Amino acid sequence: MARRPDADRFSTATRLRLLGEQTAARVYRSQSRRQARRSRLTGRAAFLALVVCSLVVALAYPMRQYVSQRAEIAEQQRRMAEARQRVEELRDEKARLQDDMYIERLAREHLHYVRPGETGFITVIDPRAAEERRDDESTADRPWYSNVWNGVDNADRNK
Repeated sequence: MARRPDADRFSTATRLRLLGEQTAARVYRSQSRRQARRSRLTGRAAFLALVVCSLVVALAYPMRQYVSQRAEIAEQQRRMAEARQRVEELRDEKARLQDDMYIERLAREHLHYVRPGETGFITVIDPRAAEERRDDESTADRPWYSNVWNGVDNADRNK
């Protein structure tokens, strides 16, 4: 039995056509599977996003409360440290006030007390001289010779 060349060609053409149809069917099936997967992933992703948003909304208020309470605790700790420092300063002041020499020095400085036999001096400032002194402070940016002549003029006016 000898094969005819047309029969081989026919069978090869048929095979190629069948092969092409099978390939096309596979491609179509894989595309539809991908689309099905994509649609499932999109639904899953939407559900996951919904769950994440729900968690964020549910945890937002407690987190805000936690942060504000931590800030308040830090503020109270700072105030407590300041109060401890003030207590230490007051204890030191109390200890100093137990010393007679410290009390005497305060009395001399603030109350102008003197010991028996000492002469106390108090500096009295003339209000007009205080005004001139303020004027002198404003003349600091002028040249020195201008200040000298102003001093001579003021002395002449006060005679």
